Order: sequence, then structure tokens, then C-alpha cells
Amino acid sequence: MTSLMKNPLVVGSGVLALVGAGVYVYQLMFGLGITGMNNSTSWGLYLTCFMFFVGLSAGGLIVASSASIFGIKKYKAVALPAVILSLVCICCAGVCVLVDLGGIQRIWRMVTGLNFMSPLAWDMIVITLYLVINLVYLYFMCSAKADPAKVAVVSRFALPVAILVHSVTAWIFGLEIAREAWHTAILAPIFVASALDSGLALLVLALLGLRARGVFQTPNELITSLAGLLCTCIAVDAYFIGCEILTTAYNGTEGGLAVLNTLLVGGTAPFFWFEVVCGLVIPFCLLVFAKNRRNMKLVGVAAALVVAGVFCKRCWLMFTGFATPNIVGGPGITLGSAAAQTGGAADMWAIMGVYAPTVPEVVLTVGIFALGVCAFAVLCQKLLGK
Repeated sequence: MTSLMKNPLVVGSGVLALVGAGVYVYQLMFGLGITGMNNSTSWGLYLTCFMFFVGLSAGGLIVASSASIFGIKKYKAVALPAVILSLVCICCAGVCVLVDLGGIQRIWRMVTGLNFMSPLAWDMIVITLYLVINLVYLYFMCSAKADPAKVAVVSRFALPVAILVHSVTAWIFGLEIAREAWHTAILAPIFVASALDSGLALLVLALLGLRARGVFQTPNELITSLAGLLCTCIAVDAYFIGCEILTTAYNGTEGGLAVLNTLLVGGTAPFFWFEVVCGLVIPFCLLVFAKNRRNMKLVGVAAALVVAGVFCKRCWLMFTGFATPNIVGGPGITLGSAAAQTGGAADMWAIMGVYAPTVPEVVLTVGIFALGVCAFAVLCQKLLGK
């Protein structure tokens, strides 16, 4: 414990996590009205980060399981930090869902009132299974009596579940027929592809960070190999996005053109273009050359850009869907905001709602990220620093 308290990363992130916990108590007292969410945009920053964390959790588990499934023996060297990273990210994803629940005291109804026809129920089941697999995987890898055969068995379940958890998360959006921007069969492949590149990028950053602090040494050759795999995933991700944009634009339907207008020049355009330019094009151009993949600084820059780009991707995926209301006609939409409750008819009804995260929302989200950083640092120091 003393050594942990001397780690500035643990202390700093722990303080931010406690601040976030305090804001969560404040949110419990006054409700989700303190956030920027309303009846027009009912999913906000919390669930955007949920999508982001679910994707980030993929890289670690896929790299760890690939060592056994595909016989890529060199990946065994980083299997333990990869599984730790995957476990922390999926736990943070669960926390994002919990803070988004307005009535946390009724969480037990998620089990007793489970509707198996709902993609939300599928997601809860598969994420729970994913968490269990991570825990079992970590136990077998850290146990003094660890059996390589048992680790190999778990890895064979881990890979398909990792793909399934991202597919089911995508189906929560893709099966929404009333949302033009989400209702597409290619959304699940897009989610899986972006999960692969963001998860691998975060793993590379984590390995570089652990090596810099002397906690865990990863050879340059292995990071170079991961960077090459990351480059391939970036190309696949870009291909899927291009397919979706081309199909939507070529058909020229009214709803599709409205989505493209929002995405390319509208409210979510900054997120889209940042992801395309900084999250796909620049990292691909950096990593496509073998010489650059041997430069650890360039690999780190490319990985950081990919992670930031995928976060922007989660933003434009989420909020482009809310840009076009699925209830048309006067007098409009009841926003359910504080102004609507206390004002007159002009405040009650609106043709279009506007969403922007509030300060408490942002602080609580930062607290969740800090909690993840703190948990990863503590687990790595305990399990890797032996």
C-alpha cells in the first residue's frame, strides 16, 4: 500500500475518481436533470463512453487469446497486461451504464424484469459473460497452479464472446428502425472494426507506458508487430465506414441525405472529420511503413490518435442518430428540461432539442476514466511488478 501511495498516477487518478464519486452522489440527489440529456437526446455522454469502453476492452482480450487460438506465441509475453486492460475497460463500461440509470435503487429490475426480446437484455447478458471470462482468464494466468491447457480453453471462448459483445452493443442502435443514422446492417461490423483498432491502440499505449515506468518490459519487436496489426485494423475500419457513406449517398433518400448532411457539414461534422483525418488517415500513413513501426515514438503518436479518433467516432455515431427527430409535426417535442417544467408552452415544446454535456456530467465522466486508470495502475503494480 505504501508503494502505491508513492505512485503519482495512482494518487492523482484516485483523487479524480473520488471527485467523480462525489458528483455522482449529487446526481443521485437531484436526478438526471443536472445533465444535458432531455427527451430529444435521451442518451448522452455516459452511454457514448460506454460504447467507447466496450470497444477498448476488445484489444487486450483478442491479443491474449490469439496466442492460443492462432498459435501466435509471441503474444503470450503480453497476455497478462492485455487481460488486465480488458478487465478494467469492461468494468468502466459497466460503471457508465450504472451512472446513466436515473433510479439506481431499481437496478434489481434488470434481472427480475428481463425482456429477452430486447437488445439491451442481450447486451447485459453478454457483457456479464465477458466480464466473467476476463476474471477467469486473469485467475488462471495469475494462479501459482496455472494450467496452460485451461488458459487455452478459456481463450477459445474469449475471442467469439469479445466479437459478440461488440456486435450486440451495435445492435442496440442498429435495430432502431426509427433512427435513420443507426438502422443499418453494417453497424455491427463497424463497431467490431473500431473496437479492434482502438483496443489494440490502447494496448500499445499501455505497454509503452508500463515500459517507461519500469513495471513491465515489452520488446520493440513485439510492439512493432502489434503496430502492424493495428495498421491492418485501421484499414478495415476505414473500409467499412466508406461502404456505409457510399451506400447512403448513392441511394439519395431524403432521410439518408439528412444524415449525411449532419455528418459531413452539420453538428457532428467536427467529430467525423477528426476521426477520418486524425484517427484513420494519419495513423495509417504513419504505420503502413515498416521503418515507422520500428520508431516507438511514432507508434505511440499513431496509437493515441486512433484512440482519440474512435472516441470521436462514438460521438458522431451516437448524436447523428438524434439529429433528426422521429416525431414530426407541431407542436413539437416535449423536452422534459427544467426550463420546460417551470416555463410556459413556448418552453415546453420544441421542434428540435439541443444536447451539450453539463459540468457535472463531464466531471463524473472524467472520474470514471480516472477510476479506470487507477485500477489499471494498481493491478499492474500488484500483478506485474513481482
